[in-house]
Amino acid sequence: MAAPRLPLAALSLKQFLQRQKVLGIYRNMLRTIKKVPDEADRKYLRDWARDEFKRNRNATEQDAIRMMITQANKHLEELQGSLALATLIR
Repeated sequence: MAAPRLPLAALSLKQFLQRQKVLGIYRNMLRTIKKVPDEADRKYLRDWARDEFKRNRNATEQDAIRMMITQANKHLEELQGSLALATLIR
């Protein structure tokens, strides 16, 4: 039996950790979007998030990825803040 091999494009530890961070942001974004009360808004935000993450899926430049992570965190915080305000108003 042959020993298992790493894929040709194995990620470095830094890339792996960065990938996990991006996936965590994506999951948190989708969880937060599920809390949006209006179905049409929820669908719009879900499609927007998926499109943004898909569009940047093949990014490899570390500085660009760090900038996108910062922007995604900012969007997530804004969405969470808006939902918190919306629940206070109700």
